[in-house]
Amino acid sequence: MRRILIFAFILFGSRFCFAQEQILINSLKKEMNRFVDELQKQQYPPYFIGYEVSDIQSARVDVSFGTIEHSGTTTRRILDIDLRVGSYKLDNTHRIKDRGFSFSAIDSKMLPLDNDESAIRSAVWNATELAYKNAVNKYQSVVTSKAVNVQEEDTSADFSREQPSKYFEPKKLYSIDIKKWEDILIYASRVFNDNKWLLGAKISFYFENVYKIIINTEGTEVAVNEPRFRILITIRTKAEDGMILYLYKTFFAFDENGLPSKDSIAEATKTLVTKLDKLRNAPLMETYSGPAILSGEATGVFFHEIFGHRVEGHRQKDPNSSQTFKTFLNKKVLPDFISVVFDPTKKEINGIALSGYYKFDDEGILGQRVVSVDSGIFKNFIMSRSPIENFPNSNGHGRKQAGYKSVARQSNLIVEAYKPIPVGELRHQLIEECKKQGKDYGLLFETVEGGFTFTGRTIPNAFNVMPIIVYKVFVDGRPDEMVRGVDLIGTPLTTFSNIIASGNDLGVFNGICGAESGGVPVSASAPSILVSKIEVQKKQKSETKPPILPAP
Repeated sequence: MRRILIFAFILFGSRFCFAQEQILINSLKKEMNRFVDELQKQQYPPYFIGYEVSDIQSARVDVSFGTIEHSGTTTRRILDIDLRVGSYKLDNTHRIKDRGFSFSAIDSKMLPLDNDESAIRSAVWNATELAYKNAVNKYQSVVTSKAVNVQEEDTSADFSREQPSKYFEPKKLYSIDIKKWEDILIYASRVFNDNKWLLGAKISFYFENVYKIIINTEGTEVAVNEPRFRILITIRTKAEDGMILYLYKTFFAFDENGLPSKDSIAEATKTLVTKLDKLRNAPLMETYSGPAILSGEATGVFFHEIFGHRVEGHRQKDPNSSQTFKTFLNKKVLPDFISVVFDPTKKEINGIALSGYYKFDDEGILGQRVVSVDSGIFKNFIMSRSPIENFPNSNGHGRKQAGYKSVARQSNLIVEAYKPIPVGELRHQLIEECKKQGKDYGLLFETVEGGFTFTGRTIPNAFNVMPIIVYKVFVDGRPDEMVRGVDLIGTPLTTFSNIIASGNDLGVFNGICGAESGGVPVSASAPSILVSKIEVQKKQKSETKPPILPAP
């Protein structure tokens, strides 16, 4: 149901002065220090207490077929507590055999929105009391488990020792003209009404500023703004054989002025509808194994799914994880003309904003550029404050959504190519590779929606990436043919070994990655790549026919 707004112009927040922000910070510090002092008398005193407050202000407008479905604003203030008993070497977060790692949000609480010290301290006290009791119970289970089970493969400490960070930004004031965005999206979405075959179509505007305050008993005091603006266009239909098809387009910026104009959004919407119309009438793709080109954007998503998740440090500690690259330190995993970097300090690339940018991670550690693969040689994992063998410290990649616990997560993944060739030459090499292998055509993956990867030991160590726009590129010179209905599958090390060339272009994907610690903003930037052999399988499809009657 549409939320009715009394005022068309919504002004978020009040202009916080330093004194007002300091009320919240001081309230946290007073309760933290009080617990540290008093709990020293207990059998299991905490050796570390960390508070993160996410003061979230957001706006959202959803428009479908020229009609507003939702329009409104929200304000939340969430406290997450990382309280540890035991020692840096062994504490209550330690994995207990057969239970796996815990990433639940049991130590989170909503805080009052007003800066009333008494109300804030009361809420913090209540949440910290519960967090401490939970920590003691877990630590006792950890000690018991350690006494009766064999030694773990990775004997690293449970928590790293780090230098405290000091950084302060005042909370920013954002004014969002909701009525303006309603009008823009209504205008752009009217193209949907002319296409009765669309089963679903929506344009959304999102704004969120997360003002993060991170303090801990080591002396860290960080306060930063993390604003993000997005436009998302999604459309959906069914082919005659029942296959559900959809396309999307996103725009991302750190400032409202960085989003496209009204006419640009409308033009992008029309282009997307035209592509989906062509896709629903495209032939089904058969099973295929052979050469292929992945566009820059597709390559970025491809590396995010099949490489990025496998180099997140905490997975190397889990005995149930495949730990694909754990034994590949200083060994070749990619061609020597490719490097892979994770860089949260990079705000844009080639003028395009990167969603995975941040100054400090969610453990208060300064974001750092991490070279994971250097000229094909594996060098580094991305790390939170959970150490692993040979990697005792964080490199600023402990990340989470408010309400979760931090683990190592990706930021801005950047695939760097040292011997790029023009994209036209890459296409020529694709055709030559097809001829060499006796193939009538190769594939061009233009757009990928995402995917998933298996990292456990009890199932095949494989990936499934889901393309949505794919073309056949014919050896005999016929025009490219759009096809549908395939998933890109394989195993990572084999697929990486089949990369034979890269283009001189660059594609950028901005999105939200969901994993154990919730949804975090990420980006992936990469050139097009040529792979000598890739495998696709038929996509699952519905057996239900399209609607009998057209849309009214």
